[in-house]
Amino acid sequence: MVKVKDAEVPEGLYYSKDYEWVKIEGDKVRIGITDYAQKQLREIVYVELPAESDTITQNEPYGTVESVKAVSDLIAPLSGTIEQVNTEVQSSPETLNEDPYKKGWLLVIKPSNKDAELKKIMDHTKAVEWHQNL
Repeated sequence: MVKVKDAEVPEGLYYSKDYEWVKIEGDKVRIGITDYAQKQLREIVYVELPAESDTITQNEPYGTVESVKAVSDLIAPLSGTIEQVNTEVQSSPETLNEDPYKKGWLLVIKPSNKDAELKKIMDHTKAVEWHQNL
């Protein structure tokens, strides 16, 4: 775990410039928002996510996160079919503030073009450098 300006940037994940993280889990990936994102949003009060079996497309909105400060689109870091939706964050949105990398995950997808799309987002080293310039 690396801390950059009070935001945690865990190793072993990929990161998008839309403040989402990607964890490879075999032929699937788990997606969530970064610690930096939840700190910027502050108190998260509502999360809207798509349904299981829906598809998401890299760099396209797939849901929203609402805080007392703003409503923000969730932008897909990878394309694929949704296999699992974290209903816990929908019923308890504060989970995103409390534990964005573990209990606060959003979706598990089966990516449609994983290798090519991972090259378009940041690995851990690039993400640390990017966070330092935020």
